[in-house]
Amino acid sequence: MGIRRIIRHLLTTHWMVRRAFSPGARAAIGQAIKACEAGHAGAVCFAVEGALHSAALLRGQSARERAIEVFSQLRVWDTGHNNGVLIYVLLADRAVEIVADRGVHEKVGETGWQAICAAMETAFRQGAYRDGAVKGIQAVAQHLTIHYPAIGPSRDELPDAPVIL
Repeated sequence: MGIRRIIRHLLTTHWMVRRAFSPGARAAIGQAIKACEAGHAGAVCFAVEGALHSAALLRGQSARERAIEVFSQLRVWDTGHNNGVLIYVLLADRAVEIVADRGVHEKVGETGWQAICAAMETAFRQGAYRDGAVKGIQAVAQHLTIHYPAIGPSRDELPDAPVIL
């Protein structure tokens, strides 16, 4: 656990999350999820967290470990066809993690998700939060369209609006 990381987490406020993911950006993210889910039978959830709580930070919890917790807390794993995908952003670490249910992960693999995360992190470093998020959602949707094509009307199992933690 580095002192720089602790300071970043202490200084990253809820206000900073709301500024990076403005109401317009959150609406665009929700619309992108809704639009992409029309083309596949998967379920996508987008969650943003400003900083870790002090206990998690002192434990040295990684963004990946936290993303797995959020995957469970938001019940992304509880989709009917094991095809839920969480895109998790930890703003203080400037980290993006994708956690996919076992059905999807077996088909896409870690390499496929890491490429999407890296592209989103690059966009976020440039301040392009809306565009980075929407392009990341579209990239996830490409995988889901290949492996879980739409078969008629689908049930919306996860919220389309981004979750701010």
